[in-house]
Amino acid sequence: MNGTAVWIAILLTAAGCYLVKLTGLSVPPTVLERPGPRRLAALIPVALLAALIAVQTADGGDGALVLDARAAGLGAAMVALVLRAPFLLVVALAVAVTAGVRALGG
Repeated sequence: MNGTAVWIAILLTAAGCYLVKLTGLSVPPTVLERPGPRRLAALIPVALLAALIAVQTADGGDGALVLDARAAGLGAAMVALVLRAPFLLVVALAVAVTAGVRALGG
């Protein structure tokens, strides 16, 4: 991909993000105060973050499933979340487990 194509993609993406933001700002407040949109607004970021974590943890780059030290860190984070640990502790535990498994050669 040449430099011009990259800049066109960046500008189109920026324009698209601006239009999405503008559309969200033009929605009447009465629509946003309903229970359905409130629930949706609370759950979409969580679902997107979970999908990003899953893809970054298990994708080998060529479409293959890879289980390495990142999977161990994710597992530790899931256990900490089930035990209702504070968020910073969950992140620190995931980092520590991932680093520990990598240090052991896994």
